Amino acid sequence: MQVRFLGSGDAFGSGGRFQTCIHLQVGEARLVVDCGASSLVAMRRFGVDPQSVDTVVLSHLHGDHFGGVPFLVLDGQFRRRAQPLTIAGPPGVAARVTAAMEVLFPGSSAVERKFALRFVELRDRTPVALGAFTVTPYEVVHASGAPPYALRVAAGGKVVAYSGDTEWTDALLEAAREADLFIAEALFFDKRVKYHLDYTTLAAERARLTCRQLILTHMGEEMLGRVGALGVEAAEDGLELVV
Repeated sequence: MQVRFLGSGDAFGSGGRFQTCIHLQVGEARLVVDCGASSLVAMRRFGVDPQSVDTVVLSHLHGDHFGGVPFLVLDGQFRRRAQPLTIAGPPGVAARVTAAMEVLFPGSSAVERKFALRFVELRDRTPVALGAFTVTPYEVVHASGAPPYALRVAAGGKVVAYSGDTEWTDALLEAAREADLFIAEALFFDKRVKYHLDYTTLAAERARLTCRQLILTHMGEEMLGRVGALGVEAAEDGLELVV
């Protein structure tokens, strides 16, 4: 499975990074995990055709994780996209995306499209097949107006897990169990903030995580200033991996 970080930043663009957007590819199947408000720009920056994305899976419904969906849909409308687009996310995802489209571009949600737009609601620990990918959500701890999820994405005999935004919860152990890659939020270095992860907590729990590889993402300014000296793997915009 090919993994590309189109956006590895936090909500506020710390370090000049794009908001969360992780591109996964197996063969010709392409899935994006989260689609922050800056994601359409990030796709074009790194040479990913937005029309090639089949599926978007959202960990939770905060703007830096789903705010790019209205732009992705509108790009498809204006560029005469033909192939279907699936948006999977927490319960209420269709209503939240529609509301966002209407706030940003009034009337846009009712425009007739040449492509099918399908919404799928994820449920805790219930696997769902999305094309070549199987996605299993695990409810975590992050106030966002709908259940937030860590995500486990399987395809081609490989598994990539992603924490989403959350404070520590043992649900992360399940999501990352024997995963080939676990992508984990590390917003802070050692500051404990409700609903978010910090590096020292992850380091303390690392022995319990059975993933083969751990990479940090969604880092704030403090964490970005320290990460180079920690000897850990950390994402950056444009980073490509094969797992």
